[in-house]
Amino acid sequence: MEFDIRPAHLEDAAGLAEILIQIGWFSALKDETPEQTRQRVARHLQMCLQDDSHTLYVAAEVRTGRLLGYVAVHWLPYLILSAPEGYVSELFVHPQTRGAGVGLRLLESVQEEALRRGCCRLSLLNFRNRESYQRGFYAKAGWEERPNAANFVYLVTEKT
Repeated sequence: MEFDIRPAHLEDAAGLAEILIQIGWFSALKDETPEQTRQRVARHLQMCLQDDSHTLYVAAEVRTGRLLGYVAVHWLPYLILSAPEGYVSELFVHPQTRGAGVGLRLLESVQEEALRRGCCRLSLLNFRNRESYQRGFYAKAGWEERPNAANFVYLVTEKT
């Protein structure tokens, strides 16, 4: 299968929503209709495309234009680092396309962009129960797992 990597466009919202729906991991999507998911993805994609603080790349099949995967990166200027960091917040490949090199090519595109931007590092979060972690996808691509870091989240909700 031949595919190209290119920057995402607002017109890609339906294809991006389809990838997320097909993956089936996200409980929030189970409460939405496919059209609601597409609309939400379009709103968030539009926010990401408004300035230079985010980059989204898509892998599109050459023959049909069908989206096979995507990666989203946030470019963060940390005061404690010598240069900005790129945070890979999302890297998803359509389940039918896994193992075809799409994820690796998307990561390579991000690495090239990080070099152009003068970043000092890239980071990402991968859950240990995910297939990509269990098969060592990121380690094989040259990424190192931090042995001494913990990841915390705070759910922002209104207090009553």
